[in-house]
Amino acid sequence: MLNCREVTRLVSESQERKLSVAERLSLNLHLMMCDGCKNFSLQVPFLRRAMRAYAERVDEVVDGAAEPPARPQGDGEA
Repeated sequence: MLNCREVTRLVSESQERKLSVAERLSLNLHLMMCDGCKNFSLQVPFLRRAMRAYAERVDEVVDGAAEPPARPQGDGEA
């Protein structure tokens, strides 16, 4: 059975390549028993999407295709 370190590696690799049947079975078995790794496996795709969206937005701002968001102006009251 896989340990948590091996599972985190496989979860990360699964974002880049298709896992083998044996890898998927071992991974799913571990995820059924380990809440920490299950949470990690749910967070990785979200973080990947968030970072891609951020990088695209930064590229737009750097390339001048979009203006950076305006900072809110205070109304002078504290």
